[in-house]
Amino acid sequence: MELLQLIKRGGGGRIICLTTSLVAALKPGHGAYTASKAAVEAMVKILAKELKGTGITANAVAPGPVATEMFYAGKTEEMVKMVVEQCPLGRLGETDDVAPVVGFLASDAGGWVNGQIIRVNGGYV
Repeated sequence: MELLQLIKRGGGGRIICLTTSLVAALKPGHGAYTASKAAVEAMVKILAKELKGTGITANAVAPGPVATEMFYAGKTEEMVKMVVEQCPLGRLGETDDVAPVVGFLASDAGGWVNGQIIRVNGGYV
């Protein structure tokens, strides 16, 4: 992968992928989407090992239901309410709930976190 060669020459860095908590939830009706994100999670774990000695970490952030256009697309008000009721915190996530986790992983403080899938979902999964 050409991108990895460029990052390796740079002397360290962070790879942060976004997946979904559906990979852990295994909800019916989301098979293709969940499978594609499960592949990303597998890639992250493998990359973390392949990048040994480079100073590059590879992790993924897997949000639960977040109030975005993508989440609301094709859902009725009743469907949204059902998802909210399944979350122990009683609400949808916001992008501001997820962004700080990505920021942490990108920072020096996240340097010891490697090969991890961090599910940011309010207890949804």
